[in-house]
Amino acid sequence: MNNCLSVKDVSVSRLPQQRRSGSDCQSRAWSGLMRLHGLVGGLFLMAMAAPAAASGGLDCSIEDKSVRFTLNSGVTRGMGSPTFNLKGKLEILEGVVAEDFRTIAFDGGDRPQYWLDDKDLRLLFYKERLGDKPFGSVALEIRTKPVGEEGDGTYEGTYELQIYDASISDNGGDKAAKGKVSCFVE
Repeated sequence: MNNCLSVKDVSVSRLPQQRRSGSDCQSRAWSGLMRLHGLVGGLFLMAMAAPAAASGGLDCSIEDKSVRFTLNSGVTRGMGSPTFNLKGKLEILEGVVAEDFRTIAFDGGDRPQYWLDDKDLRLLFYKERLGDKPFGSVALEIRTKPVGEEGDGTYEGTYELQIYDASISDNGGDKAAKGKVSCFVE
């Protein structure tokens, strides 16, 4: 028989008696609450240990005599596979380039175009010089196709780099580089 009182059973005349019998009820309620917390905590840990199928990573790299480039980003599945926490670094290794264009950091705001599906991975990065210096811009286009076994996430292709820098000469300094790029999508 349950000796625990509900709210409707409480009366002022029985309050001292209710307090005495309440400790056993409180201990049973506390024990049930702790079991519930343990169950919820266990379910949470099991969910965290399961692989996350809703997101993955995107990595690309270029390493040749003209350019060094690395890209790391998270990517979600569905709805166009949007990226998040995108970080890229471009280093121009040869050629006449202004010092502020020698190393360029990219983030998600510098990526106006992006395409990822089972047939293509395409990225376009674009950045303009800020401040008082003459106009300058850098555009890096990456076009890749999947290679290897279907679904393994390896993409290979080409990059094209275009640099315009009005500070190099009166009519602007156009520079270009092309080469190979490799990417991995999980």
